[in-house]
Amino acid sequence: MINLKKNREFQIIYNSGQKSFGYYSLIFFKENNTKFNRCGFVVSKKTGNAVCRNRLKRLFREYYRLHENELKIGYDIIFVAKRTAGEKFKTLTYEEMKKDLDRVLKNIKESNS
Repeated sequence: MINLKKNREFQIIYNSGQKSFGYYSLIFFKENNTKFNRCGFVVSKKTGNAVCRNRLKRLFREYYRLHENELKIGYDIIFVAKRTAGEKFKTLTYEEMKKDLDRVLKNIKESNS
């Protein structure tokens, strides 16, 4: 997994990419004309404390790790946690996050077809 790190890279995707909403997350994506995907994981301080933010990022990373081979190649993807995920982070399971992200990515596939 290659991570997006520079603010400039994030801004390009936010401004010219597409987005899809879920209950716990928001995903921005843009084609990058390479043979690999690059990922960014964003959880703002408004979402919760450091424990909450780190847990949500771990859930996003785990989802990406397990589903990397199912995603189309050549995209920049940013996973953004919503405040609803932060409010429920203590009881939020990986399965709930997976279900939400599957729904969001399914919407992306349908809109790109």
